[in-house]
This record gives sequence, C-alpha cells and structure tokens, in this order.
Amino acid sequence: MNKVKLALLTAMVSIANVFTPVQANEEPVDVLLIGGGIMSSTLGTYLQELEPNWTITMVERLGGVAKESSNGWNNAGTGHSALMELNYTPEMPDGSINVDKAIKVNEAFQISRQFWAYQVNQGAMHDPESFIRTVNHMSFVWGDKNVNFLRKRYAELQKHTLFQSMDYSEDPQQIAEWAPLLMEGRDPNQLVAATHSVLGTDVNFGEVTRQLVENLKTKDNFDLQLHSEVRGLEQNADKTWTVTIADLANGEAERTVNAKFVFIGAGGASLPLLQASGIPEGKVYGGFPVGGQFLVTENPEVVKQHVNKAYGQAEVGAPPMSVPHLDARRIDGKEVLLFGPFATFSTKFLKNGSLWDLLGATTTDNVVPMMQVGLDNFNLVQYLIEQVMLDDEDRFAELQKYYPTAKKEDWRLLTAGQRVQIIKKDPEQGGRLQFGTEVVSSADASLAALLGASPGASTAAPIMLNVLEQVFADKVAGEWNGKLKEIIPSYGTQLNGNVSATNRELIRTSEALKLHLPRAPKTAAPAGDESVTMPKQDDIANIEL
Repeated sequence: MNKVKLALLTAMVSIANVFTPVQANEEPVDVLLIGGGIMSSTLGTYLQELEPNWTITMVERLGGVAKESSNGWNNAGTGHSALMELNYTPEMPDGSINVDKAIKVNEAFQISRQFWAYQVNQGAMHDPESFIRTVNHMSFVWGDKNVNFLRKRYAELQKHTLFQSMDYSEDPQQIAEWAPLLMEGRDPNQLVAATHSVLGTDVNFGEVTRQLVENLKTKDNFDLQLHSEVRGLEQNADKTWTVTIADLANGEAERTVNAKFVFIGAGGASLPLLQASGIPEGKVYGGFPVGGQFLVTENPEVVKQHVNKAYGQAEVGAPPMSVPHLDARRIDGKEVLLFGPFATFSTKFLKNGSLWDLLGATTTDNVVPMMQVGLDNFNLVQYLIEQVMLDDEDRFAELQKYYPTAKKEDWRLLTAGQRVQIIKKDPEQGGRLQFGTEVVSSADASLAALLGASPGASTAAPIMLNVLEQVFADKVAGEWNGKLKEIIPSYGTQLNGNVSATNRELIRTSEALKLHLPRAPKTAAPAGDESVTMPKQDDIANIEL
C-alpha cells in the first residue's frame, strides 16, 4: 500500500511540475537572446526601447560578444546595398536583367542606416567612424560577355531611385582613376567595364555589436552572461521555455532560465538549437556549412592605392558569398586590403565549433532533402572541391586577375568565419538550397530563430524588424508603431521610386553617421515617380529634414 501511495505522490509531483510556470531554481526573464552577435544585440536594442521594463538576458558561449560571425576578421564588412554585388541582379533567359533583389537589399540597408543613425543621435552608439565609413562600391568585369552584362545592369538600375549615385565606364583611364590597382599592368587590349558609387560603405559589425551591447549593459533590466552554452530547451505548459545553460567557466555547472520569449541568433549554431527546441516549424530545415579564406595585405603603400570595394563576377556554380572582391577594410583601427573569398569546407557550423556539427544536425526529417540538394547542385559541389584543392600559387593567380602587379610577399592567407547555408524541405523538389537569411518562428510566437548567411549583418535591422512583426504582431501594429517610426522614419513605406524621401533619408543618415552626402541625379526622376527631382548638390544642405 505504501508503494502505491509513493507512486501516486510521485505522479502528482510530476504533474505539478509540468503546470508550475517557474521552478524555484529557475531565473525568470521576459526575453532570452541566445548568441552575442549583431542579430541578438540589434533585437535586444529594439526591445529595450519598445519595452523598457522587460527583463532581457543575453547568453554567449565565448568570452565576449562579436567573437564569431560578427567579428571583423570573420565577416566581409560590406554594407550590402546591391550597388556592386552582381549576384543580386541575375541575367534572365531572355537576356533581361532582374533587379528585384537588388532593390530589396538596398531598401533593407537603408533601414540599417536609419537604425544606426538613431542610436548615434540617442547616444546609444558613438563615434560613427569607428564602425562605419564611406568606401566607394565598384563592380569590375572584363570580356565581351561580362561587359555587355554590366552595361545592361547599369541601364536597368538607373531606372530606380536608389541607384542614382552610380556611374558607368568602359574607359580604362576613368577606371584607373577610380581604382589604380585594378588597371596597373593590365593588357591594354582587354575590354573592361566598371560601375562606381560614392554611397558605398565599409562596416565593422563587431564594433556595432560591442557598442549596442555596452549600451544595453547600462540598463538595469539587461544581463549579459558570457561563457554560457545552451544545452537544452523545453517548452512548458504555459508556453514559456525552460532553457538549460552550462557555465563553461565554472566546470560546466548547469542552471536554468525560464523565458517568456526566446530568440536564437547564434550564427551557425542556430540550426541545432532550433532543432533542440522541438518546434514543428524547425523540422523542415537542414544546413550546409561553407567556410572562407582571404588573402590580406597590410602594406601601407598598397593599401592607400585602393579605397574601394571592387566586386567581380562569381565563378559558375559558386555560392553568392563567394563573389570575388578586392576589398578596402578598416578592422580595429587598421587599414587593410582583402581579396577573396576562397571557399573551404569543414563539418563545423562555427569557427569555434565541433567537427560533429554537421552530423549532429542531420535528422530523419532533413537527411533526404540534404541528399537531394547535393544531387541537384552538382556545380556547387564541383566548385567546392576545386576550391579546397587550390594551393598558394592558385590563389595568388586569382588575385592577379584583379590586381595584375600584386607581389606575393605582400599577402598572407587568413581563415575567416563559417556560414551555414539553408537547406529546406520542399514538397516538389525534395530539398532546396536557399541563400540569404530566413526567420523561423513557432506558431505560438514564443520562440524565433534566424538561419542563413549573406547579406546577414548588413540587414540586421530590417531582419529583426521582421522578427518583431512575426512574434509581436499586435504590438507592432498598435502600441509600438509610433516608436518604430521614430527609430526607422521610413518604416512601412518604400523609398525606391520616391526621390525626395530617398534623398531626405540619405542626407539625414549620412550626417549622423558622417558619410558622403548623395549628389544630384544625372537624369530626372525615373518614369512613374510622382515626387520631386533630387536637388542639386548646392541645394542639399537646405533640405528640411
């Protein structure tokens, strides 16, 4: 009889535990941010401004924020705005150029500019030149086919407001003025072409992250926990989450947090954490890791001659993140040039990850889609094999295609970060490889995760707006709407096609972030634009902001 009573008591205690929202040893928190990178710091900043009384905890497995994907040496540092990235403007079978994605990416980056400008004006961020600066964006190609493509691309983009800052030339002398290293020592008979925009930027996303987190740390309701690795996520009956966290700096002692909302912004680790949550929405995803290496020079005599980010055409089968570029960077106060990337392969999902990451994230739900993607993307597989087999001579030969007089002794090889491309289960194809990023949220809006890679960090502000819209839809449409429009003045509208609004926001953010001002247009407003023509350069300062 005593055994029966004991069994009954045990069952009652178990049931009570299920329906008890917060256990005695659990830390209650409104928002748990997993990952100390650009995404979590951006979302945390939004939420702190929208709900100052909410408690927010950020956990990061490393000893500081921005040590992985957001780190300056692990991230391309480009303010991706489609001014030069040719993969955003594919040529269609009929020969036309599709610029839809370019417009979308540029619109997104304008939101990031507005977000950072607001933080600077509010004192949450400081010294804009420490994290963003003007660096001209160029596309550079050679050969009949590529020149014809670039010419058509330029003509199509000129129809759109966001790209009026762009110039085009097939004149070697003009291109040499823009970027001397591209033309020095080049065959004078080679047909070349370039576009050039003075509105391009170089961004240190590691510094952006550090400044946002430092500001959050000044708030009483924010807690940053480093050396903290999430080991388990379990949803409770009241829709909160019990998250088990190991203290890596203290013998891996475990503690638990009870969170009303969980955001997984952990770079390559987001996929396995999403899978660990058990939400049905996460079961259709797999991931394919791709790493990168760059050639880097710090020779000041070389660096000072190239003040651009010059992007070329990707090889056939190459993923978008592998578009070759000769890239002016400022990382932690140091001026450098990078060339690459050269793709690498590792089964790690993070630079500081485990070789078991890929196997651990392969499940019965995604193994078939992953195999299907491998079969359907033979060009990509072939490309990766060729890249892995490159030696120092091969990489230097690629550099010389863009910088013909480069000297090998000036350059060293740098291993950058890991990215995990999305593989998604598809009812028709079986599996589909997706480039870019995707927000995945639970049906009850208690958990969200960000998967994918480029343009990633450049569009953190609009991506996190997307998270807010998915999981806090009522608040975004209601009580938060006014504050969001204060942070992002163009929120809910489209800049492209509205010349005056585009110019107004470019001027406002340029002044706050100490960037080049936009110039007067080369032509009148694009067809169908009912707004006024952009002002002449002399009149820009007189525009009412």
